[in-house]
Amino acid sequence: MLIRILYHDHCFDGAASAASFSRFLKAKFHPDAEFLYTGMAHKASQLFEDELFDGDVNAIVDFKYSPHEKLTWWFDHHQSAFLTPEDQAHYERTMGERHLFFDPAYPSCTKFIAHVARDKFGFEAADLEELVHWADIVDSARYESAEAAVELGHAAMKITLVIEGAQGSDLVHHVIRLMQHKKLDEIMEDPRVKELWTPLHARHRRNIDLIREASTCDERVVFFDLIEQEVEGYNKFIPYYLHPESVYTVSVSNQSFRTKVSVGSNPWVPGPLKHNLATICERYGGGGHPRVGAISFPKGDVETARKVAAEIGAELKR
Repeated sequence: MLIRILYHDHCFDGAASAASFSRFLKAKFHPDAEFLYTGMAHKASQLFEDELFDGDVNAIVDFKYSPHEKLTWWFDHHQSAFLTPEDQAHYERTMGERHLFFDPAYPSCTKFIAHVARDKFGFEAADLEELVHWADIVDSARYESAEAAVELGHAAMKITLVIEGAQGSDLVHHVIRLMQHKKLDEIMEDPRVKELWTPLHARHRRNIDLIREASTCDERVVFFDLIEQEVEGYNKFIPYYLHPESVYTVSVSNQSFRTKVSVGSNPWVPGPLKHNLATICERYGGGGHPRVGAISFPKGDVETARKVAAEIGAELKR
């Protein structure tokens, strides 16, 4: 039997969700199955092609809903979980027929999966508690300080850097398999993980310098444009590390498959925010969480991305 799991690629919570769901499915339903993973990335024209659902059991975790007839399991916690109103109507119509679970109140999909597995299916794995705990911290940005989030002292933060910075998905699949049975400190001692960590950490230090040079903070909104630098990804807490007085961040960057506008909020600003960032991003075809969101454009559509970033920055200042 083949289990295909689609997960949010290059994301700690996405990898941890795939790992914890695999343990649950293997223990409760399919102990002898082969598990294969497909990393999913948000794109300007999101599609779920038929070939993605090639398993005897097909699951999506920590990623948008698909109405595909071969989808067996789905877990997500994002406000923007549905590509279209029709997709949401399909979910609501068929949720009793398959294993479909959605709750945007959860800070992480990993914890959501753990609670559903425990409460509905009687599955608990004490050795996964560390993974669940740190997935919740990483995905909800509940670090004790910007320094802690940027200086990467804990193994979970180092693994996050490796997952986010790895080229392709092979290394992430390796980490997903390690997460199912190893502690986070042990994962960082894995030769493949350790080898990649060294150059990625050096790049992380360079990104801090790049954002320091490129960023401005006006009316407590940080803005920076990394289009010319071709930075594939960066630690999203760097702006608050450099501008602790800020409330929001808006940035524009190029990645290998898209041009992206990222919108975030300072986790260390007390009290509720005035803006729901997922709702703002949804107006432009993106989405996310109330405190963090993004919009994907076709690769090279820099003019549109910069225009949208300027509009969002002006709105956040108001």
